[in-house]
Amino acid sequence: MVHTDEVRSDAEATVPDSGSHTADFEAVLAELAERKAQFQQQHYVPADFIARLKQIGIYRSSTPAKFGGEPLPPADFLDRIERISAVDGSTGWVASFGSSLIYLAALPLETQAELYRDGPDVVFSGGLFPVQPVTPTERGFRVDGRWKFASGCMGADILGVGIPGDESTAGKPRTALLRPGQVEIVQEWDVVGMRGTGSFDLVVHDVEVPREWTFIRGGRPTVDEPLYRYPTIAYAAQVLAVVGAGVARAALDHAEQVGAGYAGVTGAPKLADRAYYRTAIAEAAMRSARAWFYEISHEVWATVVVGDEATEEQNAHLRLASAHLAKTASGVVDRLVEISGTAPIHTAHPLRVLQGDALVPKQHAFLGPAMYDAAGAVLMGLPATTPGFR
Repeated sequence: MVHTDEVRSDAEATVPDSGSHTADFEAVLAELAERKAQFQQQHYVPADFIARLKQIGIYRSSTPAKFGGEPLPPADFLDRIERISAVDGSTGWVASFGSSLIYLAALPLETQAELYRDGPDVVFSGGLFPVQPVTPTERGFRVDGRWKFASGCMGADILGVGIPGDESTAGKPRTALLRPGQVEIVQEWDVVGMRGTGSFDLVVHDVEVPREWTFIRGGRPTVDEPLYRYPTIAYAAQVLAVVGAGVARAALDHAEQVGAGYAGVTGAPKLADRAYYRTAIAEAAMRSARAWFYEISHEVWATVVVGDEATEEQNAHLRLASAHLAKTASGVVDRLVEISGTAPIHTAHPLRVLQGDALVPKQHAFLGPAMYDAAGAVLMGLPATTPGFR
């Protein structure tokens, strides 16, 4: 169990100033390729590499322009996350939360000004569930409890925990923001996929959080810029789904590279000489799912950038395309494992690692099977069948 101040102190000197975010993207990917095994082994992406992601602008991509950010159109950000994920899914998952400052746009403007006082490259990590009860105070809420799945918490500048809503939030939960020194991290993360995300538990011991440092998750933003008119929860689903797409791309690339050379011990033909293997490599379903995913993102962005709100139908298509991409990506990797002979039975085989990583987005609550029913209901003019659909 550690406090985040303890794990971040060694790397803080390497965190760039706000003007040094133009570092070469390809150089960062090359460094990631060399270090990803380290991240998997220690179960988290360290703060010094988070600093590298800051240098290429990942953590100012959803900071409001009025506070010095350089908010990206969602499709542009998604493309960057997909490219990172093709090198390492865990790092792509952590980097994907560079989009999560859109949540924080629901904070009072004065709070946001304080949050970005030292620059726009702010790393937010949230352990939002299970929502824990709090004690109201005159200033805000007294927070005490334990929360799970705080991906990227070891390099975070600000941490969020889930607390109940009330009459003023229409029942939607709040998130309370805390500084790293106010939070204890419990390093429990033993999983088959996304091993390096550092999705540890957060523990808070009786800390009072002012009301102005809480926000309604998915609440109306106080910032009037195009990115904050883009559907918030749908975007949160997209950034996770596209990690799966990057992982599937890595699996296909691996299968293409080894297919010509791998032959089993039985004397059977090389993989590339087997029709079923060639058919799987010619992966049309993945390309189709990915194309629709980016197409609907561009469409919705074109709507909000002119000042209009995304429609309920557009939101449904964003959620549906995201769930479909995550499911398709996981299925592609599963199929490659199935047709690759006995090699993937070894725990260290690249496809085995990628299979675990591809599973995680598909299993996420934002991308699970319930999304198909909820999207279908909305497209038929009915209420969504799952809470938090928009």
